[in-house]
Amino acid sequence: MKTKMIWAAVPVAFLFGCGASFPVPTQHMADAESAHRSALELGAASQPVAQLHVKLAEEQMAKAKTLITDGDNKGADSLLIRSKADSELALALTREQGSNVEVQKATDQSNTTAVTNAAQGAVK
Repeated sequence: MKTKMIWAAVPVAFLFGCGASFPVPTQHMADAESAHRSALELGAASQPVAQLHVKLAEEQMAKAKTLITDGDNKGADSLLIRSKADSELALALTREQGSNVEVQKATDQSNTTAVTNAAQGAVK
């Protein structure tokens, strides 16, 4: 009976030992910081549609750094993955906003050219 209890305790002890050895997520930290920097360089912080995601990414990175200090590398890893995703979303939203502005400029220019051509008799 004692040997059965010992064998039952070994897997439990092994699981606790594995949880403590989660490595520091240095690559995910670098990825999150890089994505955040890219979003800021493109102007995501000044775009209303992207600002929330920039802020969330910053908060998640700050919390991840605290968790790493506290030894919770697994929790930090999850936050860094989310932070990178939020930064990438902010970047995409900023690019979309820029594209929409360019489309509107091109449409306005095309309309202006059509009106000018019509006024000059170039188009019937």
